[in-house]
Amino acid sequence: MTAAATTSSADLDLIARRLRFKVIEMSHAAGTPHLGSALSCLDILVAAYWNIVRVDAQQPTDPLRDRFILSKGHAASALYATLAERGFFPKEWLDKFAQHHSPLAEQPAPNCAPGVELATGSLGHGLPVGVGMAMAARIRSLDYRVFVCMSDGECNEGTVWEAAMFAPAQKLEKLCVIVDYNKWQATGRSNEVMSLPSLRDKWAAFGWDAHEVDGHNIAELTRLMKTVPTGSGKPVAIIAHTIKGKGVSFMQDDNNWHYRIPKVEEVAAAKKELGLA
Repeated sequence: MTAAATTSSADLDLIARRLRFKVIEMSHAAGTPHLGSALSCLDILVAAYWNIVRVDAQQPTDPLRDRFILSKGHAASALYATLAERGFFPKEWLDKFAQHHSPLAEQPAPNCAPGVELATGSLGHGLPVGVGMAMAARIRSLDYRVFVCMSDGECNEGTVWEAAMFAPAQKLEKLCVIVDYNKWQATGRSNEVMSLPSLRDKWAAFGWDAHEVDGHNIAELTRLMKTVPTGSGKPVAIIAHTIKGKGVSFMQDDNNWHYRIPKVEEVAAAKKELGLA
């Protein structure tokens, strides 16, 4: 399995803007929420699938592939748009997102589409399963890495911290968690609902090689993910500071876009802001 080819910063910026607009269109067409959450993690997905994750779109179940789990399944539109852009399935599938008989459910279902590693949506399960995948790689002497993208609100779940204790104890250094730290969850500010700060220090205290980064800086995200495994014997935790609704001024840091569906005129305004009109 060959490594992903690194793409220029300018090209990745354009790709990210195009994908942002696609998920906005998908939300409008399907009448589905969680748009702000999809927009906040898109740069993480672009960094991973263009620069890091070793997986062949034509052989998405190759046992030697890297695994990428989007544990925050409510942001599935961002994952689907990314996988379609990378050739895992036809882009036309996106037009049927969350519709009856569509393979692209509102939240990822088991084996719903090529490239989707796990059914997610009920928060707190992606990291424990990722730990299991990393353990399986060791047992079977396989060289793949496991990347798990979580939400900050997901860190409320106890299963996350059970897995966070287990992974360092087992020295699962080919495991990496990226926390999409957009500072919001369904009902309020993440740091007010639960005491999250300092999130980097929490992961470090659990035995992870923990870092903080601008979650919209694709170059920095790439640099950190490229270090996996670091050789320290520790799994890697990347606390990615992001903005909910990133890329569109009237959506940014507005938690109403956890549930709101964009209107026709808002889709057009977003397209213009993203420089695609």
